[in-house]
Amino acid sequence: MRCAVFSLSLALACSQPHAAAAQEADFLRSLSGNWQGAGQVLMRIGSDPVNVRCSFATRAGLANFSMNGSCRGFIVVRRAVSANLRVSGGRYSGTYVGPMGLPSALSGSRRGNAINLSVRWARPVNGDRNATMTIEKIGADGLRLRTVDRDHATGRSVITSNIDLRRQ
Repeated sequence: MRCAVFSLSLALACSQPHAAAAQEADFLRSLSGNWQGAGQVLMRIGSDPVNVRCSFATRAGLANFSMNGSCRGFIVVRRAVSANLRVSGGRYSGTYVGPMGLPSALSGSRRGNAINLSVRWARPVNGDRNATMTIEKIGADGLRLRTVDRDHATGRSVITSNIDLRRQ
């Protein structure tokens, strides 16, 4: 009897990482597809927001996620944007390349339908190199990309980009 209980406990313990990995893979696959939408971006804290239109193609594997696309603002200015993430043990890490064209480091975890990431910019942005980014699934066909930075003058958190996308 003891041997059976021990074997069952060992089997359950060994299956937990696989179940967690399967949950992450299922979530990432739900983000795959082509997305289009609009939002606003602050070029720097204190400036007027710029309206943008964006389109992205996203792909997911068992433990990775990539997002490649572009955003257009001021009607004629278009910038490439991409993110590549890997997940291991529930922790996400990777890179983000935004309008500056320099790779910034991402790290974080998923809670519910949102991947919450710390950003370490490649160079100072708004007075430092730190911000947060959220990639949030909204319903079956929505995706929200949001970055938040700290205003060093006031100490307040400021949404520096907020883009709502719909699956195409």
